[in-house]
Amino acid sequence: MIDKKSTLWSYLSKGQKGLIETGEFLLKDAKEHNKPLSDFSYIVFPFAKSYEGFLKQLFLDMEFITKLDYESNRFRIGRALNPHYAKERPDNSVYLKIGKYCGGDYLANKLWNAWKRGRNLLFHYFPQNLQKIDLNEAGSTINLIISAMEKSFISCAPTKKHDRV
Repeated sequence: MIDKKSTLWSYLSKGQKGLIETGEFLLKDAKEHNKPLSDFSYIVFPFAKSYEGFLKQLFLDMEFITKLDYESNRFRIGRALNPHYAKERPDNSVYLKIGKYCGGDYLANKLWNAWKRGRNLLFHYFPQNLQKIDLNEAGSTINLIISAMEKSFISCAPTKKHDRV
């Protein structure tokens, strides 16, 4: 989990912190009650939602996106981070900007993989593959998301302060 005394924690908005705390509660509750559920994706959702907010905030602070993008209902993190889209539209690719300004392809791939595993694969419905996860997989997915946040926060070192709600 995120250290509540860390600079990453202080960087998160009140809403992002609330989502993390909700996710921590859900994880603890699932471990304590040990119910035989068919899917524990619901535990990952608050972390994935906070991750999305964190990435938008980070991309704005790094000037990888505009304030208009940040506030838009049309801006898509998945498209901005997608390495395949980077080949098609390199001028709009946050993936390429991360690689250039924040420590290379390793970080860009880490952010993309956390996004893909922690959001896309879990929260889209694929009839041929439902992507159900057990409690341990939920925990490892949460750790992947948090690790991506910590690594990007360190590597990109955002310095701007925007209003965080």
